[in-house]
Amino acid sequence: MKTLPRLLAYNWGTTAAERTMSFPCDHYLTTYDAAYFRAVSVQAPAPIVFRWLCQLRVAPYSYDWIDNGGRRSPRVLIPGLEQLQVGQSMCSIFKLVDFELGLHLTLLLKDERAKVFFGGVAISYVILPQDDASCRLVAKLLVRYPIGLIGAVMRPTLSWGDLVMMRKQLLTLKHLAERQSKAVSKES
Repeated sequence: MKTLPRLLAYNWGTTAAERTMSFPCDHYLTTYDAAYFRAVSVQAPAPIVFRWLCQLRVAPYSYDWIDNGGRRSPRVLIPGLEQLQVGQSMCSIFKLVDFELGLHLTLLLKDERAKVFFGGVAISYVILPQDDASCRLVAKLLVRYPIGLIGAVMRPTLSWGDLVMMRKQLLTLKHLAERQSKAVSKES
């Protein structure tokens, strides 16, 4: 039973098959201390979910009072954010290092102050279509903890903090994509 809480902190919502998949982030942080997996099922087509992922260019879609300076992440799509380019800023502390339209985004921590606390971090958000109207949104985070005292504190705590924040992020993106999908269905 001692391993159950640790398992939850490292894996929320993913299947065994999803955890064994190859992710684009695997190529950007080849040495790491931990891998965290997060996933949700979304009742919206993959293109709508991907479009909402593009919104990470301007906001984190998590607990805004913690990681967005109290500004609310937009609840409507902002035109032009789907025009992705490698090197663009994402969630203010990450940069986009890889993407495939409609399928995945891969981010690398760029902010030097954040690296002091979090170490090296690479994240891939992968969309796995289930059918024309639903998909899985799966995230894999690779973490190389910082050295020294900060690293000693982060090793047992970062997975829990990330679980709280990324769970909120994925559920928010899920809600917004599903809301848009329903609106599009009503218009048809």
